[in-house]
Amino acid sequence: MRVRVRRASPSTWTKAKTALFLATLGETCNVVRAAKAAGVSANYAYRRRKMDAAFRAGWGVAIAEGYAKLELVLLDRALNGKIKIVRGKDGGKDARIREYSDTLALALLKRHQETAAEADYVPDADEVAEARERIIAKLGRLKERVPFETGSRLRSIPPQDERIGDAMTSDRPASA
Repeated sequence: MRVRVRRASPSTWTKAKTALFLATLGETCNVVRAAKAAGVSANYAYRRRKMDAAFRAGWGVAIAEGYAKLELVLLDRALNGKIKIVRGKDGGKDARIREYSDTLALALLKRHQETAAEADYVPDADEVAEARERIIAKLGRLKERVPFETGSRLRSIPPQDERIGDAMTSDRPASA
């Protein structure tokens, strides 16, 4: 008797299996584990991702969630270390020490270095003026494209308003 391999069809993936697959993928970031938990083929999961936009979007969300969880675990481990049991010499008492991974800490620092630098960045007056001019030019182009209608919610774009620049350079909220 010859064994035939049957192609998986979309109907073998129920909504429940899809939900379980995506939930497990979000928890583990592991496609093989997620497929096994849902009782489906990992190969077909990859094929389905190529063919099904909704599934692909769910996959992306699950991976993003899993990645964020993994990053939090690694950050916790880098900051708080990991308990390691050190065996006592010659039958002595075992000791528990907290071990820190410099490699992990350096990898996380490198990963977030650019984001941290951006958070500390304050644009100078020339950059603010340039941004203001680009925004005003874009508003002018939009005004030309959208005809002014009397009585509508559309209003004409006022000439350069100094409050725009003040709001961008001040720590105080702009007054209306």
